Amino acid sequence: MIIQPHSKLLLAGDSITDCGRTRYSAGSEPANISLGDGYVSLIGAFLGATYPREGIRVINMGVGGDTIRDLKARWQTDVLDFQPDWLSIKIGINDVWRHFDNVHLPGGQVSEEEYERTLDELIRKAQPGLKGLILMTPYYIEPDRAQPMRKMMDGYADVVRGLAGKYKAICVDTQAAMDDVLKDVRPASLSQDQVHPNLTGHMILARAFLKEVGYSW
Repeated sequence: MIIQPHSKLLLAGDSITDCGRTRYSAGSEPANISLGDGYVSLIGAFLGATYPREGIRVINMGVGGDTIRDLKARWQTDVLDFQPDWLSIKIGINDVWRHFDNVHLPGGQVSEEEYERTLDELIRKAQPGLKGLILMTPYYIEPDRAQPMRKMMDGYADVVRGLAGKYKAICVDTQAAMDDVLKDVRPASLSQDQVHPNLTGHMILARAFLKEVGYSW
């Protein structure tokens, strides 16, 4: 596995990352920290069970409802202050969703251009202190690529793939991982709203992540 022993792995994102995790800031870690009940918790459990000697510390810094703008606002306190060795960023679902569920809110939507510009800025701020960067694409649990939200989500996912190439980061293509399973099951089997996954959906995300970092099953 490419994550070095005793690394600090921080995963930043929105509700898909959050999943009820413990809230805390750098330097004020409580005795008992929950990683939530989503893919971050699964990653932590697999690493702890299979690579206990590596001593990899997993930190969940997801916040439900976040867009790239919200992530930028807390970048210093929730990411940079922790001084992670490895950083994973998974953001974009809400940036797209706001175009469909909040269309009458002036300035409430994040354009693909703003999304790319802001994500690029956040990466540049974090990269100097990192040993490794992992970018996870946003996804929509919908097999029809012509469906409007899926089509827009694919554009934002392309931004992530492009930035992964630009910064030589690991890219976890979560949409491709979901699409592979959607060949055999309906979207409702993975999520009630096609965005927030059930445990099976979170396992798909965790498996895709671990595969890209060279986890040995």
